[in-house]
Parts: sequence; C-alpha cells; structure tokens
Amino acid sequence: MNNNTIVLTGGGTAGHVSLNEAIIPELIKKGYKIHYIGSHDGIERTIIQENFPTLPYHSISNGKLRRYFSIKNFSDPFKVLYGTLQALSVLRKVKPALVFSKGGFVSVPVAIAAKLANIPVVIHESDITPGLANKIASSFAEHIFTVFDETLTYIPKEKASSIGAIIRPDLFHGNEQTAEKLTGFQAEKETIIVMGGSQGSAKINEVIKDNIDALTSRFQIIHLCGKGNLDKTLVGRPNYKAFEYVTDELPHLLKITNYVISRAGSNSIFEFLELKKPMLLIPLSIHASRGDQVLNANFFEKRGYGLVIEEENLTPTSFMETLSDLVKYKEGIIDKQFSASSSKTPEQFTELLLTYKK
Repeated sequence: MNNNTIVLTGGGTAGHVSLNEAIIPELIKKGYKIHYIGSHDGIERTIIQENFPTLPYHSISNGKLRRYFSIKNFSDPFKVLYGTLQALSVLRKVKPALVFSKGGFVSVPVAIAAKLANIPVVIHESDITPGLANKIASSFAEHIFTVFDETLTYIPKEKASSIGAIIRPDLFHGNEQTAEKLTGFQAEKETIIVMGGSQGSAKINEVIKDNIDALTSRFQIIHLCGKGNLDKTLVGRPNYKAFEYVTDELPHLLKITNYVISRAGSNSIFEFLELKKPMLLIPLSIHASRGDQVLNANFFEKRGYGLVIEEENLTPTSFMETLSDLVKYKEGIIDKQFSASSSKTPEQFTELLLTYKK
C-alpha cells in the first residue's frame, strides 16, 4: 500500500461531495496525495475539477440502485459490475492506504473494489437513516461514521460511531462588504437566502416567483436557483439577486442573511444552527426520494430549531404564512438553536479518518 495516498469517492448531489471538498485541503496539508473516483457526468466531477483542478479524477460507470421496479434494474447491475472493475483497476494502480466514501450510487462499486483489493473503506452517513448506497457499501466498510445517534440502529453497531456534524469553519468568516458587492444589497436590511439544493428545486423556485412582489417589498432575496434555472424575467429586479450555484461566495452571502429557506440535508441544517439562522425547511418529497429529508426536517422542527412545510403542502399562501411565522418567532427559534458540542471541524474529522488507514 502507498501510505501517503488516499482515495475519495461520493457523488450524485453536492451533499455527497461537500465533506470531501472540506477534507481535501486538510489531507494535502498533511502530505497526502489525493485521488477522486466519481461518475462520468455527475456534479462531483464539476465540483472537484473546478475547485481542485490538479487533483487526479477517475470516472467510472455506475448504475442507480432502486427500491422500486424499473426496467433499468435489469441493466444497472452490469453497470455496477463494470464500475467495480474500473475502480479496482484504479485502486491497484494508485495503491491507496484508505478509501473514504461520502455516499451516492458511484460509491458502491468503489467500496466493493476496495474490499477486493484489501484496502480499508470508511463511510460517512449524514442523514438519520442511511441511503441505499451506504447500506450496501457498509457491508464492505471498516468503519461507518454517523452524524446522528439514531442512525446507529440501522447499521452494524460494532463498526460504527456517531461523531456529530462536521462544520466548515470558513462559513464563519464571511465579509459583509464582499456580500454587498456580490449582491448589490445593503447588509443592514433583512435578507433571506433561498437554497434549493445543488440542482435547484422547481417547486421552491416557482413559489418564490409567485410571491416575488411581496417578498421583495419586505426583504432582500438571495436566490440559489440551481444550474440552468435562472429566470430572465426576474433579472434586475430590485432586492432580488439570483445565482445558479455558489461555492466560495456562500460564507459572505450567509453573513448578511437573516433567514434561510432550504431543502433539508442534515449537514446544511447543522451549519445553519451553528450560524444561528432561523430556518424554513422544505424537504424533498417522499415521492421523489427515500424520505430522508422529511425525517431530517421533522427531527429539527420537533426540537424547535426551525419550521417546516412539506412539499405536498407548499402553495404561495402556505409559504407566506409560514415565513410570517418564522419572522414572528425568530427570537425563540434562535434561543433554542444550539452550537452542537459534538460537532467536528474538517481537521478534527481528518484526524479520526486517518486512524483507519492501512
């Protein structure tokens, strides 16, 4: 094994890449060479190659794993098999001391290949219930890190531990002046940031447009609408600024943000809690997912950390009514929000991760 080489994998959504983004600089600081295995055309390829252009990226075939009937269920296992052979070829060439997986369908063939090559695999699961990819990959893992204690009931406890959320410290170093230049807004005026996930949300985008007059008469709106989703009819409107997707700009935008409207990925929620931002969560529907975001959102709402509208109940009226409640009860929500004592920095998580290398 090459003791100074680490392979990372994970993709499909930005949530399956963000932790990898955060620990790559920490691993490089410690003298490790990093290789990334992802899909041919997934968002992970864009994110990794834009932010780490010199980092070797290896694309493999991957099939989607489904809990429902589809004709593709007959062909996709062959894609997973082919992806496993491709990943095995990469691993035998670079001989890493460790493979770290953040999940997503592309991670399954990598985890299988690592097991075949006798390379330890460590997995991170950030939702309350593990995704199907992580459930399968956990069979081949040396260890599984979770954010929630509750997740330990769904995976082999003998090789799992709950370590809390991993919070990016750069989120706390936003600059108001930079945010003003990015948006044209005034930092002292109340601002809402709307985040529909890395691919955007058509339903959230629609409800923002439907209420744009009422919203911009009261607030400044920063709208992260997703790639290809910029609405030209809203460009140039006062108190409204849209971005398809942001990376380094996010800490600055959050600096002037008073309220967050977001999907319900758990790590993002924990970051909003740390930043003391009142949240209106609109989780991805159970009809379009396995329901993990609904569980996440309900978990935090029950503890008084934010408000929730399930996508099936999202209308222009319900949205504005719930937003009004968020503004009304913001002080109580902020008081209940906590700085998670069990949270880790990327540097601390990297130290934990490296204890499993061969």
